[in-house]
Parts: sequence; structure tokens; C-alpha cells
Amino acid sequence: MEGHSDVRERKKARKHGKRHETEQPDPKKLAKEAEEAHRLERLLFGRSFDIDPVVEDDSEVQGRGSEGLGEISQESHLSQKPAWEDDEEAEATVKLSNVNRLRKLMKLGEDGIVTGREYVSRLRALHAKLNPGSGWALLPSEKKKKKRQRALSSDSEDVSDIDDINDFDNNDDDNFMSALQSADDLVVRNKSRLSPGLLGISRLRDANADEPSNAVIHSVQFHKNAQILLTAGYDKRLRFFQIDGKRNPKVQSIFLENYPILKAAFVPDGSHVIASGRRKFYYIYDMNAGRVEKMEPLFGREEKSLESFEVSPDGKTVAFLGNEGYILLASLRSKQLVGTLKMNGSVRTVSFAKEGQELVSLGGDGELYHWDLGTRRCIHKGRDDGCIKGTAVSVSPNNKFFATGSSSGVVNLYDKQGFVDGKFTPIKSLLNLVTSVDSLKFNHDSQILAMTSKMKKNAVKLVHLPSYTVFSNWPTLKTPLHYVHSIDFSPGSGYLAAGNAAGKVLLYRLQHYEKA
Repeated sequence: MEGHSDVRERKKARKHGKRHETEQPDPKKLAKEAEEAHRLERLLFGRSFDIDPVVEDDSEVQGRGSEGLGEISQESHLSQKPAWEDDEEAEATVKLSNVNRLRKLMKLGEDGIVTGREYVSRLRALHAKLNPGSGWALLPSEKKKKKRQRALSSDSEDVSDIDDINDFDNNDDDNFMSALQSADDLVVRNKSRLSPGLLGISRLRDANADEPSNAVIHSVQFHKNAQILLTAGYDKRLRFFQIDGKRNPKVQSIFLENYPILKAAFVPDGSHVIASGRRKFYYIYDMNAGRVEKMEPLFGREEKSLESFEVSPDGKTVAFLGNEGYILLASLRSKQLVGTLKMNGSVRTVSFAKEGQELVSLGGDGELYHWDLGTRRCIHKGRDDGCIKGTAVSVSPNNKFFATGSSSGVVNLYDKQGFVDGKFTPIKSLLNLVTSVDSLKFNHDSQILAMTSKMKKNAVKLVHLPSYTVFSNWPTLKTPLHYVHSIDFSPGSGYLAAGNAAGKVLLYRLQHYEKA
């Protein structure tokens, strides 16, 4: 019985096999179905979605040129006809003047009667004009055509503009695809713009921790490379520290015998240091040669003190504050007096502007003078608003603002060009200090203004520009600034240094700025 059952199963298997062979699909039928499916895909998705078969050889792809993967030529796209046309559009007429909202479609000199097709065309053109954001839906060929039309219709006769458009268009698709293939943020934030309100700031090791001073720090200034900090004060020493934010080692110390220093500053190229005190003479230290040179009193002048000065940004001139309203201009090259400027009252402070071509001076009577150093003439004069006794002035590096300080603690911020044009009202009066303003300092990109007063503890404020607001989170009641006598930003504003009456130079890191 078992043998008979095996025979039956083998017979059934042979029958099923023959049945499967006979039921195989017809290749012609499959090809026809595939062609129909392809036709429907093209009808639904359009020709631009046609995909060529996989190519094994790179040369085959290169040989295709512009007819490669998934691309269609401009001619083939423009030659496509509408799916259907309405014959009644050509026969119908529309009178645009009858409807107020359609009058904007009329052209100059016509009666306002247009065909249906022209009416539709003008509506489309108006929609495209009022909604330019829909340009993302245009194909690359249409974008190129529109850009060429704009270039040709412009008044410019420079043919190179069209070539530039063509070059730009050729890279458009590549730039778009590379953006999609990258994981980077598509929206790039402007890292150079400082936000108002809260300032990212952290304290570092004191800049002069290696050798603190036993007297007031009257001057702090960063070298142009931001790695060297100069400190000077009543202890008669010029000290140089290498600033790294961690150790800040001392590099050098220069002793000036019997010469308490009231001010010291680098010349712009960083090769020399000028030091002044309550004497008729001043010193120049040559950093390359390591030599200190004593400069005799300026010829023809009888000032008993040259303690206050400013160095021009171009490194050509030093402006000393003299007696009876005189400003003494000395050449850094010859070390000789080359000219003088005269104010009606006493001169209290000066600041160079326009890369050293101009000078702004503030008198004890609150009068502001604007000087042209080329002609050495006063080109403008005005009064600091509400000022009784001027104490400080500073022009921003971008030459857009200048700030003034007074004995009452008020700091006025002016638009520089507006003040010259006769607008004497400050754009902002800052009332955050209540004692005499001693120092005003803009940072390198003119986004921060530091203002200090040595008459009160922690009397330091940082102002955000152009919002003209004070950063509220610094300094705090626990910030150990003490009585600040000097302040400076590093060339890249990454560091802030403040010298105080205790002989310390506190160092802070401004988080917004990457470079020191």
C-alpha cells in the first residue's frame, strides 16, 4: 500500500509541475504592462522624474552631457503644450475699466478692453509681482531666463553682468545639493552681533598676579598682539605680562627712578612705550632695543607737567595737554613740537578720530572742539549737554559715536556726524555713575563702552551699543573691582583688564568674543 501511495504522489507532482509551467506569464504582456505603468508615471509626475537605467561605466555618464540623469533641456520644457486649451478664452473680451480693482491691469494709452487670454496673462503677471516668494517653484531654466531678461532690461551697458549671472546660475544647483547633503545649520547666526541685557563674562587669574604693585595702577593697556599687557603706576615701574588667562607670567619690569608714572601707553605699532608723570619731561622705552630714552621739555613751551597725553592711531603724533587751553602736538618721529591748538578755556581731555586725522577736545567749561589736524583749525564747536565740568571724552573706533563724561557722573553719548551738523542733543544720557567720570573706553568693534569712576568702589559700567543700555549682570555687589583707575579691552575684546588702587589688575574673559 505504501508503494502505491508513493506512485500517486509522484504523479500529482508531475501534474502540478506541468500546470506551473503552463501558467508562466507572457513576456509581451509584461512589457506592455510596464510600458503602460511608465506612461502613467510620466503623466502623473512629469518628464523630469524619468530615471535612466543604472550605468556601470563613468564614461557613459560623461558622454551624455546635459542629457544625463533626470535632466531635461530648456527647449524640451518650453515646448511642452498645455494639457487643454479653452477656445472661449480667445473669443471672450474683458473691459478692465468697468471694475476698479482691475484698472491696475490696464496699460498706458489703451481703452481697457482685452481678450480673455490677455486678461489671464496679466492676472498671472500681477500675481507674480505681488507674490515674489513663489520663485522657489520655478525650474532652473526659467530662473536663468528671468535673470537674463532683468539683466538685459536694466540700464547698465556692462555685458559682464550677464556673464556673472550665467556663472552664478551654473553653481546654483550644486550649492543647493551640497546644502542638503550637509548636516550644518542652514540658518547661520550673526556671531559678531552682541546681544544686550546680560553679558557673558568670567573672571580669570589677575593679570599681574606674578608681581602686584604696591601703589595705584594708573595705566593698563594691551599690546596690539593681545598677548602682552602693560601696567604702570605710582611705584615708578613699567611692567609687562604675558596674558594667557591661566598663569599670566611677568615678562619684564622697567624702573624709572624718581618718576611716579601717571600714564603709559604703547605706540600703535607696539615698538615703543611712552611714559609720563608730573614732570617737564617724559620717557620713551624702546622695546626692541630694551633702551629707555629721556625726552627733554618741548622746545618753546614752559609746561611744568606733561602728565596727560594721547597717541594718534596712525602713530605719527602725540597730543600733550598743556597750560591755558593749549594742546601740544609732538611728532613721534622727530620727538619735537610740530604745532599747537588753542581752546578758549582749559583743556581737560582729548581723543583722536578718523584714524588720527581729527581730534576732539573737551574743556573744563564743557565746551567741545572738533579739530582738523591737517589744517590745525577748529572745524566745529559745541557745548556738551548739561555739562558743568568736563572730565573725559572718547571717540568710537568706527568713528560713529563719541562719549563725554562730567564731574557729576553723567555720560553723554552722541552721534558724531550729527553733532558736527548741529544736533547737540545726545542720543543717550547715561546716569549710572554718581561720581566724577575718569575714563571712557570703547572696545574694538564699538559695541561696548566702558565707563569708570575712581571715586567710588566698583564704579564701573559697561554699555551695550547700539541699544544704549547697561549690562545688568556685571559688575555685581561681590565683584572685587575696588577703586578702578584704569581699564582697557584687548584688541579682539576677548579680555577686559581693570587696574585699581590696591595695585591689582583684574582680568576678565568676555565670552562673546572668540579672539583675544
